[in-house]
Amino acid sequence: MLFSDPFEALFNLQQALDTFRQSDWLERSTSGTGPFPPVNAFRKGDDFVIIAEVPGVKKSDLDIQVKDQVIRIAGSKSVNYGDKASLHRRERSPGRFDRTFTLPIRVDAEQIKAECKDGILALYLPRAERDKPRSIKIA
Repeated sequence: MLFSDPFEALFNLQQALDTFRQSDWLERSTSGTGPFPPVNAFRKGDDFVIIAEVPGVKKSDLDIQVKDQVIRIAGSKSVNYGDKASLHRRERSPGRFDRTFTLPIRVDAEQIKAECKDGILALYLPRAERDKPRSIKIA
């Protein structure tokens, strides 16, 4: 298969990927926009923990929400180079980010704990009592 214009092929691929991301088919999966932070999410006993790297993000610039099984981490990152700086390389992107995660469990929103220290955000998400499995005794 030969492409007469490889840039047009890449452009068409980018459009297809954008259409795919914007479809509601991905609604309940992990998604994000902007220069979002990398995360690790893991189960600890019945509960979940999410660890996100947020260097340079102020606590007041973070917005964390929960609804049913979906956790949303949003905020804004700024990178200040100073007045007389000449940019040589940029790998840390500034701007707003918005990221959602769908967990396989329902969490108890009233018991969630969030800590942010040294650029690391930790969310402790306890499993809701109504979502925990129950043992049934046979009579």
